[in-house]
Amino acid sequence: MTLRDFFDATSAQPVYIVFYFAMIVLVALLTGWLAKGEGEDSPWKYLYSALLYLACVPGIFAISLQIYLFLFERRSIFDMNILLEVLPVVSMIATILIVRKNVNMDRIPGFDKLSGLVMMISAALAIMWFIDRTHIVVFSYMPFQSVLLIFAGLLLVIRLGWSRLIKA
Repeated sequence: MTLRDFFDATSAQPVYIVFYFAMIVLVALLTGWLAKGEGEDSPWKYLYSALLYLACVPGIFAISLQIYLFLFERRSIFDMNILLEVLPVVSMIATILIVRKNVNMDRIPGFDKLSGLVMMISAALAIMWFIDRTHIVVFSYMPFQSVLLIFAGLLLVIRLGWSRLIKA
């Protein structure tokens, strides 16, 4: 199954997509109402962490896919699939705003991993866009494993720079 096949199959049953993202936002609202003032305590912060992951991973994927399609595939904005490309982003933003009202994001376990994921995806897209725009073509006898190691090294350097920039 390709990604296009998956999108076609899920678009054929939009009720599941709408239910999934609506339930995340509704559970975040309900949790905020039930855990008023106790959001940083043990059971609630893990529920918030799960909600954030359930909302942010599809949202980050949707944003990355949109950037890829607009930069590399030259797709028109009018061809966007509302349920698969816009709804995850809206749900992610709504969930983050709801959770931020009830708990400090630094207290949520694993939330820093999501920012690391965003940074790694952004760095990979930036490197790919730079290579695409400059039309760099390399003909060499370098093994593919070495190219992957260089790419991983560049991602680590960008990640290290980003973490030092944030802490400064």
